[in-house]
Amino acid sequence: MTPQNSQIVLISLEKPKYENLEDDVRWLCDSFGLSSGRDTENMATRIVMDMLRMLAEEDRVTSESIADNLDVRLARVNHHLRNLIDSGMIYRRKRLLYLRGGSLKAAVQEMRKDSERIFDELEVMAEEIDRKMGLKNR
Repeated sequence: MTPQNSQIVLISLEKPKYENLEDDVRWLCDSFGLSSGRDTENMATRIVMDMLRMLAEEDRVTSESIADNLDVRLARVNHHLRNLIDSGMIYRRKRLLYLRGGSLKAAVQEMRKDSERIFDELEVMAEEIDRKMGLKNR
């Protein structure tokens, strides 16, 4: 289930030195560009953490339940959820939210496949442009 018009951002960051679940999730979110510089309260990380906790316990996660759990406005949660959906990490079916592939590892693997497909398309187009412009491939 590849999202339409998805945007995969990759930022190379040093992994946390010490094992800490919240730091690890923050690093993952930051590495995918899900936490912007304005996210001073680490809302993206808090949303992902809450969603993961709920998915481990039950199969129904809604944006409303996340907003209630975190005691924040629904609009704020939905803003961050849109970024997560656009990245391909989660998807929404009707009112329910799902982690792509059912786990973070599977979601990352699927996102990797998405990025490889994007690069394959870019490479084909670049080769066609080179040919039309008369550029030689070394």
